Amino acid sequence: MHTQRQLFHRPGLMDSGEVPHHFICPISLQIMKDPVTTVTGITYDRASIERWLLVDRKPICPVTQQPLPDDQALLTPNHTLRRLIQSWFDAADDRCPDIHDLVRGLFVPRLQLRSLHLLAALGCENNESIRRRLVQSGVPRILIKLIASFRVDVDRVEVDLALNLLFQSLRVPQNDLKPIADGRDCLSIVDLIAQVLAGENREMKSTATMVAKALMEAASARLLEQLKTEFFRSVLGVIRDRISPQVTKAALQVLLRACVRGNNRLKIVEAGGVREVVELELSSPDKRTTEIDLGVLSRLCSCAEGRAELVGHAAGIGVVAKRILQISAAADEEAVRVLAAVCWSSATKEVLEEMVSVGAVEKLCLVLQADCGSAVKEKARWLLRFAMHPLTAVLKSSPSDPSNFARSVVDHLKKFETETHGYAEQDEYFKEATLHAADLRV
Repeated sequence: MHTQRQLFHRPGLMDSGEVPHHFICPISLQIMKDPVTTVTGITYDRASIERWLLVDRKPICPVTQQPLPDDQALLTPNHTLRRLIQSWFDAADDRCPDIHDLVRGLFVPRLQLRSLHLLAALGCENNESIRRRLVQSGVPRILIKLIASFRVDVDRVEVDLALNLLFQSLRVPQNDLKPIADGRDCLSIVDLIAQVLAGENREMKSTATMVAKALMEAASARLLEQLKTEFFRSVLGVIRDRISPQVTKAALQVLLRACVRGNNRLKIVEAGGVREVVELELSSPDKRTTEIDLGVLSRLCSCAEGRAELVGHAAGIGVVAKRILQISAAADEEAVRVLAAVCWSSATKEVLEEMVSVGAVEKLCLVLQADCGSAVKEKARWLLRFAMHPLTAVLKSSPSDPSNFARSVVDHLKKFETETHGYAEQDEYFKEATLHAADLRV
């Protein structure tokens, strides 16, 4: 009797016939490991249908579109089918599979789908040696060429299997990936990934996102320069879908890596990147996600269009300011960098008023007395000093308008003076802004 691990990680004979269609889960399109039957009579792999019902919260049968209860107790184990699947594997050769034989099957039309199934099962092994064998046998390169020839709307099963296998075989050191990610067919893969991400199948989108992350991490400057706005729009759609925390982080890391090239920052902004990242941050994600969020925002705000989008979002400056001294040193550094970019280039009266009202100025003052890194403190000190110049102009422009804004400015400037131990008194912008702010107090 084979263990479950042995059962589903033995690719078997190339001559044992096509994989029976009823062995395949309609959701994951993989050979089922734990088949269960729903009240609608359709059988799924337990992990896939539970994710569909409990994580994706879709109370309908994916095949029949009939209502499904979300009670896991109503998922009946299909022992008969499980035994059939096991017997099918038992009929396979006991020898270790020859990866080269399986790879050759990818080029034979009648063996292609079966080869993908069997290689995908092999690729799922949590074994670094097997993954290296896949790479050394040229599996990623072959898959990239193969996938580039597929059409998402026609070859859906093949695309899903190939992406799964590509993801598994790409889990190798980056040095092994660089020649692959720089290949001529890689851009075609990126285009296909964009199509998958724009689709409705969440399983395929999850896998495609992880593949995109692996490719971007090893991508050459040439590949990064050729990325299209449509690709970023699809990646942002994954962030908007909130498929899972892991997939969301992977999508953010795709954006962060792409931002290495300046032209991609504008493309991401044009695709709605600032809005999606801010909206994600408003949902209070985990610590690591927030760090990547702010990292992406700080890079997008290096261009005028990105700063305009952040300022134009009702919660843009506020959510960035709120994260200062709340998450981590890395988050502090990125958040202060965002505010610095906005203040340096977009310090209108409205922006300065918002910075005060959402507590950004107060947070910058707190940074000076907190246990922060010297680089972050210096950036905050720079902000509080050199933001005084446009602030002075704002105060001068409306001397007859005593407001809470003016009172708040005075309070924060006094805090700044205290925290810098009188150093600010030597700054002409600080002195001038303080005088004008004081004149407006009532």
